[in-house]
Amino acid sequence: MTEFNGVVPAIAKALQKRGYAELTPVQKSMLDPDLAASDALVSAQTGSGKTVAFGLALAPTLLEGRERFGNAGAPLALVIAPTRELALQVKRELEWLYEMTGAVIASCVGGMDIRSERRSLERGAHIVVGTPGRLCDHIRRNALDMSELKAAVLDEADEMLDLGFREDLEFILDSAPDERRTLMFSATVPAAIAKLAKSYQRDAVRISTAAEEKQHIDIEYRALMVAPSDRENAIINVLRYYEATNAIVFCSTRAAVNHLTARFNNRNFAVVALSGELTQNERSHALQAMRDGRARVCIATDVAARGIDLPGLDLVIHADLPTNPETLLHRSGRTGRAGRKGISAMIVPLNARRKAERLLENAGISAAWARPPSAEEVNERDDERLLADPIFSEAPQEEEQGLVQQLLSSHGAEKLAAAFLRLYRTNHSAPEDLIEVTVQDERSRKRRDNAEPYAPAQKGPREDFGPSVWFSVSVGRKQNAEPRWLIPMLCRNGNVTKREIGAIKMQPEETYVEIATASADSFQEALGPNKTLERGIRVTRLSGTPDFSRAAAPKPYAGKSRDERPGEGFRDERPKNKFGKGPGGGYAAVENAGGEKRDSKPWSKKPGKPGFDGPKGDKPRYDKPKFEGAKSERPKYEGKGGAGAKSKFSKKKPG
Repeated sequence: MTEFNGVVPAIAKALQKRGYAELTPVQKSMLDPDLAASDALVSAQTGSGKTVAFGLALAPTLLEGRERFGNAGAPLALVIAPTRELALQVKRELEWLYEMTGAVIASCVGGMDIRSERRSLERGAHIVVGTPGRLCDHIRRNALDMSELKAAVLDEADEMLDLGFREDLEFILDSAPDERRTLMFSATVPAAIAKLAKSYQRDAVRISTAAEEKQHIDIEYRALMVAPSDRENAIINVLRYYEATNAIVFCSTRAAVNHLTARFNNRNFAVVALSGELTQNERSHALQAMRDGRARVCIATDVAARGIDLPGLDLVIHADLPTNPETLLHRSGRTGRAGRKGISAMIVPLNARRKAERLLENAGISAAWARPPSAEEVNERDDERLLADPIFSEAPQEEEQGLVQQLLSSHGAEKLAAAFLRLYRTNHSAPEDLIEVTVQDERSRKRRDNAEPYAPAQKGPREDFGPSVWFSVSVGRKQNAEPRWLIPMLCRNGNVTKREIGAIKMQPEETYVEIATASADSFQEALGPNKTLERGIRVTRLSGTPDFSRAAAPKPYAGKSRDERPGEGFRDERPKNKFGKGPGGGYAAVENAGGEKRDSKPWSKKPGKPGFDGPKGDKPRYDKPKFEGAKSERPKYEGKGGAGAKSKFSKKKPG
């Protein structure tokens, strides 16, 4: 029988009954005698057994040397978790751990019936597990008595602060007795956690397990390169290839969860969704379906899946890349728990490889880069599983013998085997054909990543360029062609670097580009059968050096004076007026078509206005009629003051 030194006897029996052979590092650290009555700030990787760890740490404080608890009254310990699922999971873990101590454990979580929770608290509980918001409600309504509290545990403290529960946590801790023990468990210890610990802990012992500093040894990380349009097909093939007992697919948004759930349901996968828009009842049913085997794939967002522990979860798929290294570690930590091996597969579109590489580097993870399983590889794996199925090692039962002989005599062994194979494959979703991400695509990416900044277009041939081939591109100066966007376009579409591009000659309707002879064939092949770049720009290979002089012919009147050009000097033929000192300086009076003389400045009035007498000369002049008698119709003031006095109408507007 395994010995657990330093563990309360009743707890040690529960561990042995559960099948524990050895404690994890974080669990061993919580049994240190120096920590028996101290506060602790513990940072350990997710999946390292933190729930059992603080259960072991609380037992001596709560039992005080006894074997079993007495009658339940006001709670002795309070465990705070960020989400409903995690709180209920913690409750289940503590129930089997404290089974032989007679502990009564109650839960207070959002989404559940608050009246039932109040009745449970009235009956009494030794340990209460809850979420911050619901615990605050019970404290404010005097349903949760905090006067006897000996210990408080904050599980996933960093996540609670990220979700905005800081004020609720402060309210709960302020309501608890000052002499309590406070244990904080967190995957990381940012500045906000350190500040909270300083405010509500007394001389806390800092515990950091070795597992926090290194990659989880039980998780195999794989980065799978796919074409951007093949992301969902790759997920299907990964699920089919591994056929894990339970698998979870992480998405970044609720909309993505709903989309993938519908897609996988249509493909005959037993799938459930887990997102924040679901009710507590729906989320509980989804997790229960995963636990009892009715569903094998869970599609979830990061917040909804925080802290969940599913048995047999052997595969984690990142449908969307995590936003930061902490999220990557949290997601991956759902598998590889309690000594089981697990796989964490990242679906990496070709254009997001650099982001994935930085993410893995910052998380300190070494991943194997590969392509997703192809349809042929999935089928081969299915055949291997079929041949290794233990069902073939079982002898026919007595009640089956009659039908077996009848089937053999009617159809024969070959037809029976073929029928069994078809039936087996019908129950599995067919794999997808994937677009092959070629080595050439990867080489092109590396060239783009390692290329130096684009240099300006060469005005003449480079002396060190060597043999070259000229190409004609169907854009020129009239289409606003510029080397600063043309060179990157040639590199992207032609799979070349700027060092393989020589002189660029801009013409009015086309552009001549010089490509190194060694790269000319691959450049032409990379353009595809249509030989086009982006925006429908055509590229044509030339047999020799283009004739630059033909395209740059001089203008017909270059170098001639104004008087020698057609249409020039017309201003000199017009008569000058007395103010004119040169062409255009002023015009003498001229006659219009009717023989009438016009002013020397015919454009003195703007077109479109009455009285305009412009060049056309056929528009009539309009004179604005005068308003007569306006003043004479007003009665004169005959009062005092004479004619100089104000009129009684002076302050009123005219009729």
